[in-house]
Amino acid sequence: MSQKHPITISSWTLGDQCTFEERVSAAKAAGFEGIGLRAETYVDALNEGLFDQDILDILKKYDMKVTEVEYIVQWAEEHRSYEQKYKEQICFHMCRLFGVNHINCGLMENYSVEYTAQKLRELCHRAAPFTIGVEPMPYSGLPDVKKAWAVVKESGCDNAKLILDSWHWIRANQSYDPSVLADVPADKVVSIQINDVQAHPYAGPVLRDESMHDRMLPGTGSGNTAGFVEMIRNKGIDPKVVGVEVISDAILADGVPAAAKANYDATKAVLEQAWPEILEK
Repeated sequence: MSQKHPITISSWTLGDQCTFEERVSAAKAAGFEGIGLRAETYVDALNEGLFDQDILDILKKYDMKVTEVEYIVQWAEEHRSYEQKYKEQICFHMCRLFGVNHINCGLMENYSVEYTAQKLRELCHRAAPFTIGVEPMPYSGLPDVKKAWAVVKESGCDNAKLILDSWHWIRANQSYDPSVLADVPADKVVSIQINDVQAHPYAGPVLRDESMHDRMLPGTGSGNTAGFVEMIRNKGIDPKVVGVEVISDAILADGVPAAAKANYDATKAVLEQAWPEILEK
């Protein structure tokens, strides 16, 4: 696998019921090069009684790295809670600890482009030198790449970029036509996440429930994951991470090692078809 574009099992893919070492061990055995951690799963590791050095020692034991840090939210709120402020600081600490240079961020609240861009500018200032990766999600205040890019562009920040997820892309009813990304410079997409979708979306306001419980393995659903990857490749995007974010109760029910292996095998098959060069060391 490629060290330049580490194939990473995102935090949610292995849930939040395993120990830190179980997470790392399962990812390594499956074939992944890196793991993603949310602030919550990092705190879970601390709650096990691990210190930062213990966490680093476990990663070294399995020759693994943390390559994806998540997830800052509510950053556009006028009066953010102490919990959210502290979570943000934890993400900055995780970047320093693990040598990760970008943080995945979402925004559920719906505000104007101008206001959101101002709040993104403030977040980018706090986060520097780390990159803030803004992830459009169809049930969020940044429902598609058009508005998300408008916010990133309006912010004027070099360290404001996009993260593109194939599940969110499809559920936002965006095609893989090159015109959808025509206005987005390739270097303003910091990373990608891949997965797949069921044939029929959950109806109405519960779409987020589908996102958090019923995603499918890359290449096994109706979303044409290979088409998404080909779009990214053809755009000339150089993702810092290829994250695999398959949030699935059914897949996790088989256990963490089996879930990791199923995700890796499906991901490898898609990448071999759509972007074989990205697998080269």
